[in-house]
Amino acid sequence: MRTSKYKNYEDLPLMLSVPEVGEVLGISRAGAYELVRSAGFPHIKIGNRIVIPRDKFIAWIDENTEVAA
Repeated sequence: MRTSKYKNYEDLPLMLSVPEVGEVLGISRAGAYELVRSAGFPHIKIGNRIVIPRDKFIAWIDENTEVAA
């Protein structure tokens, strides 16, 4: 099992690459690109590069976390 170099939200860079999002979420690189292309996922396209702002990524995680009743 791979371990992430990120231990908490403060360790994340200001802008994450798609592979970094995959690493944080524990999903494949292909899965991370599929997620980024999905509706409602925050990202910025700069030329051919896609970056994800840390604060928007954290908010997306909070908004999409289900809590059992």
